[in-house]
Amino acid sequence: MSLIKTSLWNGVAVTIKVSSALVLNKLLAVMLGPAGYTMIGQFQNAIGIVSGLVSGTVSTGVTKYTAEFFDDEGRQQATWQTAFRLMLYATAVLALGIVLFRVRLSSLLFQRPDFSDVFVWFAAALPGLALNALLLSIVNGKKEYRRFVLANISGNLVSFCVVGLLSWWIGLRGALIAFGVSQSVAVLATLGLVLRTKWFSLGSLWGRIDRKSLQNLMKFVAMAATSAVCTPLAQILVRNHLSRKFGLEATGYWQAVTKISDIYLMLVTLTLSAYYLPRISEIRDSNELKAEILKTYRVVLPLAVGGALSIYLLRGFLVSMLFTPEFRPMTTLFGWQLVGDVIKIGSWILAYVLLGRAATGAFVAGEIAFSVLLVSLTLLLTSPFGLSGAVMAFALNYLLYWVAMWYLTRRVLVTQRAD
Repeated sequence: MSLIKTSLWNGVAVTIKVSSALVLNKLLAVMLGPAGYTMIGQFQNAIGIVSGLVSGTVSTGVTKYTAEFFDDEGRQQATWQTAFRLMLYATAVLALGIVLFRVRLSSLLFQRPDFSDVFVWFAAALPGLALNALLLSIVNGKKEYRRFVLANISGNLVSFCVVGLLSWWIGLRGALIAFGVSQSVAVLATLGLVLRTKWFSLGSLWGRIDRKSLQNLMKFVAMAATSAVCTPLAQILVRNHLSRKFGLEATGYWQAVTKISDIYLMLVTLTLSAYYLPRISEIRDSNELKAEILKTYRVVLPLAVGGALSIYLLRGFLVSMLFTPEFRPMTTLFGWQLVGDVIKIGSWILAYVLLGRAATGAFVAGEIAFSVLLVSLTLLLTSPFGLSGAVMAFALNYLLYWVAMWYLTRRVLVTQRAD
């Protein structure tokens, strides 16, 4: 399936995901206000770190090697079984740690210890979350794009219902619990779709750890673990700084404009994960890889620019529709945020090349350096420019990241051409 067709299929998924996200966003904004919105953002970043360590460390590798070994079913299943074992071990360790340190985590993220039960629910949901991520990675690597899109749609609708109902029923606590368990519930829909294929059964996941598959996956553990920790941790540190300097209400404005960016960039990010990563993983010729990168830029960048421009022109209307009058000050943050979004997508296209080619050292160094730089730039620019300095730091950081990814990608292509 081509990049255009994949984008169209993803467009269906994104339409549903965006629609549900907009409705849910309005519900949370009305019920929780800017301060509650800030707490939701903190917990989502924490979920991102833990889920990345549980599943993200092998998910990218599973997608890559499932696609790469498209003509070797035995190697594919050895990869799945090894990944499943690794996820089981990681889930057990992290779930135990979350339960033991739940009060401390609540105080750290929410500045109050009485939300510690939220982390117990999250720990209990980790096995389902890990299995859902593994199944989606397998489907993605098999290039079953329609099934991948349907699984994402089903999971999103399940998550929407869980978050919406618990938020309405219990309030802020319910919303936090729902975000922690929703992906675990979504595995039921994903599993139902995958079991209908001819090439998969639950027995495909159970087996011993294969040494060669373990070596292959370990190349991605460092990359995914670094990405899973650095990016959300940087956002948590930025959010803590903004909360201390400007208060929870003002930080809620920053969180809200970031959320809008996340929603409209879904089409781009889903396309990159569904088509681009498996495609660059299976390419073995450097010239063909360069052509694929350029083709992706021609399709993806215009989408990102068009989306950013539309949102900027409609920013007043969007704030009124998606939030409440309390959030109106966030309109001043859109300009730099949207510039940063376009630059971010441009840099990701090259960063995915490092992922797909298993360039571990280059990717890890870039993630660590630019996460530290984002926090540093935020501290530096918020003093003279106020809250706007946070979105300025975001745009500047990704501009420098894009330059670095261009340099590192060139080096990887030259090295692999020589090999």
